Amino acid sequence: MIDKSRTPEADLAFMRSIVEGSGRPPMTLAVCYLAGGLLYGLQCLFHVGQVIGLIRWPDLANLVFVVGITVAFLVVLTWAILKDRKAGTSNRGPLATRVTSAAFSATGMANAAVIIVFGVGAVRDQDFAVWLYYAAIVFALQAAAWYVAWVLKRKGWMLAVSLGGWVTAVALGVLVRQPVAYLGVCTAALFLLFALPGWALFRDARSGAKAA
Repeated sequence: MIDKSRTPEADLAFMRSIVEGSGRPPMTLAVCYLAGGLLYGLQCLFHVGQVIGLIRWPDLANLVFVVGITVAFLVVLTWAILKDRKAGTSNRGPLATRVTSAAFSATGMANAAVIIVFGVGAVRDQDFAVWLYYAAIVFALQAAAWYVAWVLKRKGWMLAVSLGGWVTAVALGVLVRQPVAYLGVCTAALFLLFALPGWALFRDARSGAKAA
């Protein structure tokens, strides 16, 4: 028997609720952006200080600082992974949240390959500028991932982050031979396109955890 009370609009709304849902973003993704943007943005500011002559530390101190940034990021990321695992959020949530997480995970895999390729190329060619191109590719891949997120969730700030990532990728690719400008763009982009969206995701993750 056909249910005449159902309309195409109701069916569409039902399907949309399944896709969008109300699931919170994984804590790991939120922390990855928030901590990564803040810590590596700070590192870029440090390098700006080196380039313009404000920071003149011994080589060992410079190395300790740079390694410390990565260690701090890994510690925070480990905490987020354990928290997500404890909450059991890896395979739960609405379709849009799971697809978005998958898109960012795939982007992370691509980023790892890009780092290896450009790192090896820079060492082989003895040209540090080759290494600097990797950041442009990373921001381009991030722009693609954020575009997927915007298509699924239709949040305006996600589209803004995607467009900002695209502009940043182009700018970094053009500025690899201009260290001060390159570091300036990279610093601003890490704070605005990584840390700020990370804070938005972190806030959603925490509010979802409290509501659960």
